[in-house]
Amino acid sequence: MAMKKVDTIWLDGTLLPWDSAQEHVLAHTMHYGVGAFEGIRAYQRADGKTQIFRLREHIDRLLDSCTICTMECTFSREQIMQACLDVVKSNKMTSCYLRPLVYLGYGALGLGSFEPPVRTMVACYEWGSYLGDDGLKKGIKCMVSGFTRANSNAIMNKGKICGQYVSSVLAKRMAVKSGFEEALMLDPQGNVAEGTGENIFIVKNGVVRTPPLAAAILAGITRDTTIQLLREQGVEVREEMIARDELYVADEVFLTGTAAEITPVRDIDHRKIGRGEAGPLTRRLQESFFSIVKGNDAKHDHWLTFV
Repeated sequence: MAMKKVDTIWLDGTLLPWDSAQEHVLAHTMHYGVGAFEGIRAYQRADGKTQIFRLREHIDRLLDSCTICTMECTFSREQIMQACLDVVKSNKMTSCYLRPLVYLGYGALGLGSFEPPVRTMVACYEWGSYLGDDGLKKGIKCMVSGFTRANSNAIMNKGKICGQYVSSVLAKRMAVKSGFEEALMLDPQGNVAEGTGENIFIVKNGVVRTPPLAAAILAGITRDTTIQLLREQGVEVREEMIARDELYVADEVFLTGTAAEITPVRDIDHRKIGRGEAGPLTRRLQESFFSIVKGNDAKHDHWLTFV
């Protein structure tokens, strides 16, 4: 899906025209991948108001990722949150995807150099269903990838760090070339970790399970939202390791993420999951989630930052 230009991008405290937000080709992050980013969504609700979903939590994680990367961001949480609001307003967006990025600019290319400046950017643009509208309704086909999600001493799994997504990109490309919509990744011990850009949940006999935060996974904000919503509904949620073959015999499987939202999985490695369609628990969860971000559910307004 081609990215449509909007009017402005926020860069280091200034709203610049889209084509003026440029960086030197010798920027450190471009070569080595040490940078921190977030994906955030703004939605228009039923009353016409636009809100950014769980903005504070996203920016907290962005700054945590900076700490993990030994980058000192020059802007505060409140400043970056305001930047997110400003780009939505300045581009007159009602619903959009936001991409904050903290990265190392042009300075020196030594691996351990602290000379490159730490720069901060926030952009927004239109982005529909990451795995397709059809995928949200009917479910997607996944393959278990041959690329392993590395253990937490090899990469910093709790950071949303630019260069760490190379294995996800390769796994995703292989899946798409092989006729699937998404790849699922295992940890070095063969346990289920996550998708290339999503957390994973399985349902069996009414119990929902998802890998624990101690696993080789990102601490997803939509993952946290999902766990809270399910427990509010009286559903038992267990955070525990999942074996690969447990995926194949699950009653339901779904993926969660800012981009993916709540996406059902109908097939894994050419094995039909449940009835081969979005299951009842997944559909109920989708209804709860979308009533918060797009509808009239006011019980969770503490998750919303109105533009």
